[in-house]
Amino acid sequence: MAAPTPSPTAVSLKLLIDPITHRVLFAEATKDFVDFLFNIMSLPVGTVIRLLNKQGTAGCIGNIYDSIENLSESYMLTANKDTLLKPIVPNNAAKVPPLLPTVESSNLKPTGIYRCGNTYHRGSCGLYVANDSKSVCPSCNNVMTQTATIVNPRKGSSTNEGGYVKGVVTYMIMDDLVVTPMSAISCFTLLNKFNIKDVGVLEEKTINIGTDEV
Repeated sequence: MAAPTPSPTAVSLKLLIDPITHRVLFAEATKDFVDFLFNIMSLPVGTVIRLLNKQGTAGCIGNIYDSIENLSESYMLTANKDTLLKPIVPNNAAKVPPLLPTVESSNLKPTGIYRCGNTYHRGSCGLYVANDSKSVCPSCNNVMTQTATIVNPRKGSSTNEGGYVKGVVTYMIMDDLVVTPMSAISCFTLLNKFNIKDVGVLEEKTINIGTDEV
């Protein structure tokens, strides 16, 4: 039987099912679904989960957090995991009574970098930068209003992929939302965990996850 054709806004999941116990052992997912799952952590809920994890009350959503934290950098497209693990809470949230401990996001960046426009005064004005355009240059006492250009190092290989994880890998998603790169070893380990003796009885089913299912 042919797999259902997903709509443009849906992603496919391949489920491995034990028909005897009627249990989904795991889902085989591509980059699209893993990106969707990880994107949940970019919401302010990511900060809440990080705090609740200390008390062991985060549940399955906390497993997504742990999966991102434990996933090797070789599978991640996002250079800084803090964009997911420690999302910046909007300023208007500061008016809400603080029911959780205060936490600082380590990926909070200034809106701009400024330098002194005087390049001739003792040749040292160019040594200073500031994140406030009203700062005073320590060398010549001029206001540092000139915007500096930030140049990132050139990477050995570039990719046009968006999202959070690389698309060349297939991922395994457990029923408790733990996400790991899929491999033969991880499959065998999981089958042993569920005491599956005959893999021939297992069933494979492809489903589409769209807006309605989410």
